[in-house]
Amino acid sequence: MKRNKILVVDDEHLIRWSLEQNLKKQGYDVVTAASGEDAMRIAREEQPDLVLLDIQLPGISGTEVLERLKDYDDELVVIMVTAQSGLDTAVNAMRLGAHDYVSKPFNLDELSIIIRKALETSDLKREVARLRSETKKTFPPNIIGDSRHMKYLMEVLDKVARSEASTVLVQGESGTGKELVAKWIHYSSNRAEKPFIAINCAAVPATLLESELFGHEKGAFTDAKTTKKGLFELADGGTVFLDEIGDMEMGMQAKLLRFLEDRTFRRIGGGRVFSVDVRIISATNKDLQKSIEDKTFRNDLYYRLQVIPIFLPALRERREDILPLATHFIEVYNRDFNKKVQGIAPLAERMMLGYGWPGNVRELKNVIERAIILGNDEMLLLEHLPLELVARATSEGGVSAMSAFRLPPEGVDIEEVEKELIRQALDSAEWNQSKAAKKLNLGIDAFRYRMKKFGYLK
Repeated sequence: MKRNKILVVDDEHLIRWSLEQNLKKQGYDVVTAASGEDAMRIAREEQPDLVLLDIQLPGISGTEVLERLKDYDDELVVIMVTAQSGLDTAVNAMRLGAHDYVSKPFNLDELSIIIRKALETSDLKREVARLRSETKKTFPPNIIGDSRHMKYLMEVLDKVARSEASTVLVQGESGTGKELVAKWIHYSSNRAEKPFIAINCAAVPATLLESELFGHEKGAFTDAKTTKKGLFELADGGTVFLDEIGDMEMGMQAKLLRFLEDRTFRRIGGGRVFSVDVRIISATNKDLQKSIEDKTFRNDLYYRLQVIPIFLPALRERREDILPLATHFIEVYNRDFNKKVQGIAPLAERMMLGYGWPGNVRELKNVIERAIILGNDEMLLLEHLPLELVARATSEGGVSAMSAFRLPPEGVDIEEVEKELIRQALDSAEWNQSKAAKKLNLGIDAFRYRMKKFGYLK
């Protein structure tokens, strides 16, 4: 484990020696400097995690050293050391970027606590910086598709991201990628450096959703042991993604509508009015117009949310994107699972293109993940696809599941695949022959014939 390095800067030898010995006993690496000039040189050479800096130094003052250190590395943690008479100077140093200050003569135990907490804060800041850097590499997320639907969608998303539109409503079936679209808008906008916070309105009880969104004050209700900031407050300057907005309870809808009017709110149990700048992206797989007719969704909230409406097409409506998406997921899971699948066999492609994908892109992603995990071939083969997918793809095309295997061989051992499908059907139906036959859209006699053929029935 990496040991934190501390630079002690003081012109008094005894203080430098005492601090060095004490800090080394606590497990720190320690370097020292007797002047501001030495401190600047050593800081560049040694790259300390924290500097303990005396304000009263010969030559360059401690305050000037602080300014130069912060110019060199704004994230460097600096704790100022001052005599009691120099408190005003220490306070000024805090304004210049010092993390904290201690007064001479100092208590070594108290100093140890201050240093430990300062380093914890520094580590947290560096980790946040690292995560932000990683986020920049992976976001905005990749939206795959060359169909006319997706080309039009990308044009719309680009305009929305560059606009100042404060509310966006994304509608589409489950699995079409509504949260992915929300993230793309956020990370392609000038809000990208600010938080993106998502919440599933259907997953949070109505009694808690108000607290999650607006926060609460200590003592506002029985379990409110401390003050809590809500998501709107935490995401100030960024984006809040309200997934499954169609499931929000009517009373909460009224409170959300009030917030959307001017972006102000009060925490539960509080009187202070907070004002925030957040973009609200909502999403639902429900028909909100029908919900309005059924009086389960507010008409005025609907029109407030859909300043910019975005509709995501189902995967079956853009079949030309199925194989590019599958290829993308293969590349992703090859990296994740250290596999080397090179592509998709023609017969497997045919099944994938003929299937309706009721679970949309999410289902496709899961199918590819399963195939990569369980398969050990260089190609994704028909036998790697779920049995139900093959059965439905062929039956929806007006033929039986088994008739698909009477196609000319395309690098696939048809007999072995047919045998494997019979076994899978039996396993999934717990060897109930009628249920297994139904899964493959076969009559019971045709199914038993194949069971005998492959040795599953005597």
